Amino acid sequence: MPTRPPWTYGVRPHDEAPADADRLLVWLARRQWRTLVAGACFGIPWMLSVALVPAAVGRAVDAGIVERDGRALVLWSLAVLGLGVVSAAVGNGRHWFAVKNWLVSAFRAGVVADRAVRRTGPALTRSMPAGEVLASFTSDFGRMGHTFDVFARFMGAVVSFVVVAVILLRGSVVLGLIMLLGGPLLVASLAFVMRPLQRRQSAQREEAGRLTALGADTVAGLRVLRGIGGEESFLTRYRAQSQSVKHAGWRVAGTQATLDSAQVLLPGIFVLVVTAVGAHLAVAGEISPGQLVAYYGYTAFLTIPLQTAVEMADKLITTRVAARRIARVLGTEPDHVVESADAEPSTTPSGPLVDPVSGVVVEPGLLTALVSERPEETAAVAARLGRTVPGRHGVTWGGVGLDDLPVTTVRRHVLVSQADPRLFSGPLRRELGGTDDDGRAAALAVADAADAVSALDGGVDGELEERGRSLSGGQRQRLALARALLRDPEVLVLVEPTSAVDAHTEARIAARLAAHRRGRTTVVVTVSPLLLDHADVVHLVEDGRVVATGTHRALSRSSAPYRSVVVRGEEE
Repeated sequence: MPTRPPWTYGVRPHDEAPADADRLLVWLARRQWRTLVAGACFGIPWMLSVALVPAAVGRAVDAGIVERDGRALVLWSLAVLGLGVVSAAVGNGRHWFAVKNWLVSAFRAGVVADRAVRRTGPALTRSMPAGEVLASFTSDFGRMGHTFDVFARFMGAVVSFVVVAVILLRGSVVLGLIMLLGGPLLVASLAFVMRPLQRRQSAQREEAGRLTALGADTVAGLRVLRGIGGEESFLTRYRAQSQSVKHAGWRVAGTQATLDSAQVLLPGIFVLVVTAVGAHLAVAGEISPGQLVAYYGYTAFLTIPLQTAVEMADKLITTRVAARRIARVLGTEPDHVVESADAEPSTTPSGPLVDPVSGVVVEPGLLTALVSERPEETAAVAARLGRTVPGRHGVTWGGVGLDDLPVTTVRRHVLVSQADPRLFSGPLRRELGGTDDDGRAAALAVADAADAVSALDGGVDGELEERGRSLSGGQRQRLALARALLRDPEVLVLVEPTSAVDAHTEARIAARLAAHRRGRTTVVVTVSPLLLDHADVVHLVEDGRVVATGTHRALSRSSAPYRSVVVRGEEE
């Protein structure tokens, strides 16, 4: 029986995480409630065993020392030792579950966010900057686990605080009330610090995301920047944004320092109050010496649950800030809804592709070229033919509406290779795809990409750097063409596939491409005469509409607008 990969962390294929920060945290907690409960089952006895030590010491003082009972002294001493052993034993389990809860929640959030990125595609970077998405993947997932990490200790803090309050209440109503009322009031007072801290953390993360986006955009266009002498302009913008991040960080640091100091100051004040009241009661004879010793131990212990409660509030703020950013990724709507496998049609459409917006008709089995003085017009036609833009455009394939087909069907049978194709880092063999070396060799030969392969150490088994930045623009373009050819789709749409290569290379690619795709439906967006001469049909597009159709040579003789576009393209 097939099993899910371990990195999915129990996320089922069709699980949908809510696009709301608080609901996302609840969603994550529900999916790991067993380990959260297990952590609490270790965290409660761990802290409770520490909380009961003062009670055992107090009994040892009263029953053993004051009453001069050696047997009672030994028994209560053994009780203190036993509590220490229990604390050590369950502490290991508490720590193990704390780390597991932290890692599982962080990676589970990463899994659902990764699925959202792959589902939304280009719609994500249109709704939020790429740098902000990168910042979420590099830092926010780790913060998602902070609250789950502290949860076991927080539950132990709550239970031990109540137990100590009950013990104090039985010994002294005044001390018990101070505990029951004072502790929650101290924690609630931190709301005056937590709210501005959350706002400032959010602002600081926004500024850091903009800085990351600026850096990522600059790295991607570094060659262009150097070519036009734009380094100084970039440095000025980067310096200004870096200062904004620094000032936002200062504002966070001031508020964070206030919260950190409150973690020490407020419990300290609370300890002083309880100690002073307990000493007064001991002098008045209302409590025994052993109870006074126990109360002093309680005051020392109380700093632990109070600081844990403050830490829980601090981590919850950090987690909610990270969850809010991840929720933005999850809430982005894709351009196309991916239907289930049950929606797949039994047969693949066949026949011409027709774009009613432009009037372009792509006959099956032919190499069709689209020419325009404005490249964005023909690129838009190509996007509609491949259904890579949102909305309904009325394109039909063999009389069937392309908008009505499942998007998975369209992606499987129609491939659009854009003018700026992306290469991912990793082995070239994996990036190219294909099932055998002969097929890869044939596709690389059609794309005339032998020099691009030899430029990598190890050839086809060599490693591509991020976006293939170690290669020239022409080499990246030809590798992307080979990758598209290896997919061997029913309909292949190529947008400016040879714009970055020289004329001799382009001539070889044009002849080989026409021969390789003969009998298969192929659309090429180009103004290159070398490619156009091999096309079976050429459509001239002006103002978004087809104004002339024919072969390259026929249009060159009969259409002056066509000649002006193609001749200009040849000169360029």
